[in-house]
Amino acid sequence: MATTQIISPLPGTFYRKPAPDQPPYRNEGDVISEGDTIGLVEVMKSFYEVKAECGGKLVRFLIENEGPVMAGEPIAEVEG
Repeated sequence: MATTQIISPLPGTFYRKPAPDQPPYRNEGDVISEGDTIGLVEVMKSFYEVKAECGGKLVRFLIENEGPVMAGEPIAEVEG
């Protein structure tokens, strides 16, 4: 199976949860569809959804929750 990376559209801080007291959008091992939100990137107090560009099994996150991310940097890997 081919592995595809989900890329950050913007530089900022990556969040796997919509809020600190909420569960993550997706977990490693989840089956996702194209267009599913997998997290958020926060830039100067504005939040932007990171969406899957393909469907498959979310193999792993490459950026930790609340970790810094650069534009064009891989956030997660999807197998499918």
